[in-house]
Amino acid sequence: MAADIDLKDYIRDIPDFPKPGILFRDITPLLAAPVAFAEATRRLADNYRDAGIDVIVAAEARGFIFAAPLALELNVGFVPIRKPGKLPFDKHSFHYELEYGQDTLEMHIDGVTAGSNVLVVDDLLATGGTVDACCELLKKCGANVVGCAFLIDLVDLAGAQRIAPVETFSLLQY
Repeated sequence: MAADIDLKDYIRDIPDFPKPGILFRDITPLLAAPVAFAEATRRLADNYRDAGIDVIVAAEARGFIFAAPLALELNVGFVPIRKPGKLPFDKHSFHYELEYGQDTLEMHIDGVTAGSNVLVVDDLLATGGTVDACCELLKKCGANVVGCAFLIDLVDLAGAQRIAPVETFSLLQY
């Protein structure tokens, strides 16, 4: 039965990737197992079925993998948030600081309307920088960020604290 699946069984640990000292949590075995991928999507959806979500957004690229099927499961739209130069229509932009420089995220101006209840989705929460930037972009658009959902939360990196007071939810914690 799918509910008995331990999703951690489908996460592969890769030591020293992408550099020495990093333990990479590889989600590709979960994605390759339809029963595990479907169960992860169902469990994420179950947490938000009664939350009044209007639209799901995700920043490229791995967030798209979970956001699109989750949007279908919840019967809401999916809006991609992209790096500059990827979207062809009029855009909202948000510039933010990284440890070593700056970055920008963009979203079509008609993707999320003011007052919409939005769920931000990504595969993994680490330091929270990109997800925090997504939340700020959405607030700039007048949207209500209902929460941020992840397959994995790397708890020691304190991403949830960075995003606070926005609520976070994750299926797996390391």
